[in-house]
Amino acid sequence: MPIKFPFAKGQKEKELQPLGLDHTQIPKHVAIIMDGNGRWAKNRGMPRIAGHKEGMGVVKKVVRYASDLGIEVLTLYAFSTENWKRPKTEVEFLMKLPVDFLTTYLPELIEKNVRVQTIGDFDVLPAHTKKAVEEAIERTKDNDGLILNFALNYGSRFEMVDAVRQIASKVESGELAKEDITEDVFSSELYTSDLPEPDLLIRTSGEQRLSNFLLWQLAYAEFWFTEVYWPDFTENHFEKALYDYQNRKRRYGGV
Repeated sequence: MPIKFPFAKGQKEKELQPLGLDHTQIPKHVAIIMDGNGRWAKNRGMPRIAGHKEGMGVVKKVVRYASDLGIEVLTLYAFSTENWKRPKTEVEFLMKLPVDFLTTYLPELIEKNVRVQTIGDFDVLPAHTKKAVEEAIERTKDNDGLILNFALNYGSRFEMVDAVRQIASKVESGELAKEDITEDVFSSELYTSDLPEPDLLIRTSGEQRLSNFLLWQLAYAEFWFTEVYWPDFTENHFEKALYDYQNRKRRYGGV
């Protein structure tokens, strides 16, 4: 079946034949900024929370697709430290989404050998959110397939400041000499210390910025942007992003 996806604002969808992914060149770690839920809902005369609810179903499809492809890590920007500024009703709904998602989808995650984990300031999340996430982490901890990594109450600047504090404490205690502080030492204090750095960042909705997401880790990632709002994002869009990734030359500063 032909693949359809928007190329740019104002253009009609174009059809592509199957893209022919090279399954030996699948990125290890894909990070996604799932953007555009509110605008998707507004365009349909619906409340913003309707977009968030619709987006939850897309998460399920994307996780299945990533798992089937053999991607090792999928990091999803679910809630940022800045999102607390949103209306109270919207924040409360967003805090219920992990509960709804994990309650209904956890059996399939277990069946597909997916391991759930999180990055971010977990302690300040509501009790019901923490309970659902902790249960998912516990029940999938022995799985060795796709790592589904939710960035919950995550902000990259906070993460890096926290890493600096940890390193400073080790220097102060004599555990670490300042001369021994390297990029690897810094990386070891980040929330993602046990994960490979992202190879590919995908952002939906047409915005082209990082929004305080994995600022250190994305230093050499490939970026892929689409005008498509997250609730309309499909496996076909994901395939297009992976195909474009496979056709880029990653030089890491070299030639």
